[in-house]
Amino acid sequence: MFYEVPRGAYDTLRVALEQAGLPTSDLEEPGRLFFGLSDDRGIIGYVGLEGDGPDRLLRSLVIFPSRRRLGHGRELVERLEGCVASGVERLHLLTTTAAPFFRANGYVDADRATAPAPIAASREFTALCPASAAYLVKAL
Repeated sequence: MFYEVPRGAYDTLRVALEQAGLPTSDLEEPGRLFFGLSDDRGIIGYVGLEGDGPDRLLRSLVIFPSRRRLGHGRELVERLEGCVASGVERLHLLTTTAAPFFRANGYVDADRATAPAPIAASREFTALCPASAAYLVKAL
């Protein structure tokens, strides 16, 4: 089941992100939505979406270790891409560890200097992710 994680119910999400070494300091800020994937065995993982307008930031993809390598990451990304609002033209992301995964799912490397202003101004770009993080984009 793919579902939106209710704001204020981020305890398990926060722990999963912290264990994966992903940022958590801005989870409760406006303009962020988080989605979970679960089955009859429990929570599989999470993914986030940030921003508004034609360019959005895909963030915080995490799969619980016991559920990895089973296609769940791909499923979460595909479901997120399928649920974005009409008018969203591109998804952007920064990653220090998962660039090959995202490239295999249609994301292409881009120069951080070309990021649209709302993406470049996000905390992910300005503070949370190192300058060495790969910047990838996918046109929807």
